[in-house]
Amino acid sequence: MTEEVEFLPYIKALEIVGNVIEEEHIREPDKRILTVYDKDGKELCWFDAEEVIAESKPDTKIVDEIKKAAVEYIMHRIPDWVVEE
Repeated sequence: MTEEVEFLPYIKALEIVGNVIEEEHIREPDKRILTVYDKDGKELCWFDAEEVIAESKPDTKIVDEIKKAAVEYIMHRIPDWVVEE
């Protein structure tokens, strides 16, 4: 049985997320991930970069616009467990 993931409200995500950085996956050198950090630089979670770009459907080839669409997609999908203690 799988648990359904709950997401933080967008406003809450804006309050806690400090940065989203594209990085190389630790165990898979040819794979890119988007790591989400809080405002203190603590890692919160990560997303598969290819999946996020495919799902965010940026209608452009401009790199900055693709990044903006990916970050916006992520901000709506921050799991609520990142703030649970």
